[in-house]
Amino acid sequence: MLNKQLVSPDSIVVIGGSNDIKKPGGKIIKNISEGDFAGELFVVNPHERQVQGLDCVQTVDELPQVNLAILVVPAKHCLGIIEKLVDNNGTKAFIILSAGFGEAGEDGAILESKIAEVINRAGACLIGPNCIGVLNKNYNGIFTSPIPKLDKKGCDLISGSGATAVFIMEAGIPLGLKFNSIYSVGNAAQISVEDVLEYMDDHFDPENDSKIKLLYLESIKNPQKLLKHAASLIHKGAKIAAIKSGSTDAGSRAAASHTGALASSDMMVRALFDKAGIVYCSSREELISVASIFNYKSLEGSNIAIITHAGGSAVMLADVLSARGLSVPPIQGENAKKLMDYLYLGSSVSNPIDFLATGTAEQLGIIIDYCEHKFDHIDAMIVVFGSPGLFDVENVYNVLSVKLDICSKPIYPVLPSLINAQKEVKAFLARGNVNFPDEVVLGRALSEVYHTPQPFKNNYVLPKIDTNAIRKVVDEAENGFLPPSLVSKLLDAANIARANEARVCTKEELLETLANFSFPIAMKVIGPVHKSDVGGVILNVLSEKDAVMAFDNLMKIDGATSILMQSMHNGVELFVGVKKEVGFGHAVLCGIGGVFIEILNDVSAALSPVSRNEAEVMVKSLKGYKLFEGVRGRDPLNQEKFIQIILNISALVEVAPEIVEMDINPLLADIENVISVDARIRIEK
Repeated sequence: MLNKQLVSPDSIVVIGGSNDIKKPGGKIIKNISEGDFAGELFVVNPHERQVQGLDCVQTVDELPQVNLAILVVPAKHCLGIIEKLVDNNGTKAFIILSAGFGEAGEDGAILESKIAEVINRAGACLIGPNCIGVLNKNYNGIFTSPIPKLDKKGCDLISGSGATAVFIMEAGIPLGLKFNSIYSVGNAAQISVEDVLEYMDDHFDPENDSKIKLLYLESIKNPQKLLKHAASLIHKGAKIAAIKSGSTDAGSRAAASHTGALASSDMMVRALFDKAGIVYCSSREELISVASIFNYKSLEGSNIAIITHAGGSAVMLADVLSARGLSVPPIQGENAKKLMDYLYLGSSVSNPIDFLATGTAEQLGIIIDYCEHKFDHIDAMIVVFGSPGLFDVENVYNVLSVKLDICSKPIYPVLPSLINAQKEVKAFLARGNVNFPDEVVLGRALSEVYHTPQPFKNNYVLPKIDTNAIRKVVDEAENGFLPPSLVSKLLDAANIARANEARVCTKEELLETLANFSFPIAMKVIGPVHKSDVGGVILNVLSEKDAVMAFDNLMKIDGATSILMQSMHNGVELFVGVKKEVGFGHAVLCGIGGVFIEILNDVSAALSPVSRNEAEVMVKSLKGYKLFEGVRGRDPLNQEKFIQIILNISALVEVAPEIVEMDINPLLADIENVISVDARIRIEK
């Protein structure tokens, strides 16, 4: 974990400090010297006596006790230097800016590991290697530009990539986005993004700390730590948005079950973010937009009024909002007619509210007031107002700035004229406002913020299931896919309704067992994992003769060991599954099932334990959700029983964490029941 010596050092030494400010060792000296660092700053460079006006020593042996060491020397020298500083100088914090470690190959990874071992034994902390450093209110410990003017109301940015952190600052600062601190963890040999977040949570001061946290994650070393501390910070009033790059490795997860194929890394990350309350972002542009949204009042409803003089922008914005679950509802009635009296001929108030290129500041103020006080169904406003370069729009932006402060409903300003209205936009930002230069990016980001659920609370009440029966099955079973008889026992113990079934190995057993079934029946091969792919499912078997013929055909399939007989049920095919991922735990998936599950990919997921609210969100987020409501004259599906199955499966994997993959596909659903007709479970102890 981070320590005081790294966050707020009394003394800093730069190993490899330089007079050349075009080199990292020179730029970091310059940045620290020009910042607010109030402690002692030392420099080590064997070739210099003075560095940028500071006395310089040639070796670390000449140093006094020092809190923080920043290393800007070749990788091969770092281990020896750190050992000396730990043993002789009481140094408890290190930042290694140098590259040439784990990112460079096996030898670098070994060196990186040795350094981490030394620092861990000393009870010290390490940022890096291969990073840009740390920037906070105490010192400018980064070797890059820009150095933003820090503001406690700005963003804390924690990044696995130094270059990406720089790009985010470069793009955000011109829009009015402010920063409070930057932590670049690089290779994260010891301190990861999650560890920095943990420190911020454990030391959170709501009066003086930033309430906006931005994360760029190239890996998630400890998902449970991220979940715990992100949720904790959000419960304390913080807001968090994150990018997780490199999350499309589904192809590397060859798996036997549908769930294994569907549960991509990206899906696991999204499930983790949802449980933590983290807003998922897919690009730097979106992350910056979400951070800017965090600077404004919270969106409490989905109905948006678009106020503009640019018809094309309004259409694009309305499209993206509507496509992503927000609404641009009609504005009509007596108050709409009254509003028209204040606008020029040709204006429209139907939503979008278009008050033309000749619209005035006074008209904008009146429109906003109507949306604030008269149009009760409107929850927020997006104002898109640029300039054709014909006249000064400063008065318009002045009115907008005032309304941002006094209105209770959030207003999001899109000021796209970065050339024609450059002076006016600059004045708008100088008042502490943030600008959204692109309406479509704002629409996407606003949707992500609005649809991100509140973080979990540790107050889950899971359904009661037969724990003893479950443990008996799992404890006695061998690793791998369970035989159908044990799958049935687990489903029964978890209170999952299933079709009447029996397993037969011979024709004699088949004929005896048929007495317990009514036709029609289904017959399925046991042995091959994907039955449908090998023609291993025969439905609507209507007679004993047909059953014998089906038995013969199924037993000819390569790998067949026996046949499963089931009573036939009708209904819409649904799916529930489980995938266990190291660090993440179990993800419970649900969706529209059947043979097209991987083609349609209509699936949602949540990390276990799953609350009732999470299960409801999972079901309602499906593209095929209208099936549950009833569509084209069809009866609705029993949504409550489907939700209950999701909860029961979550309870099952909490009792039996050895379950690593599970499919119940299909579940046949109608207005009364949801019944399992096929299931597979794989365990690893």
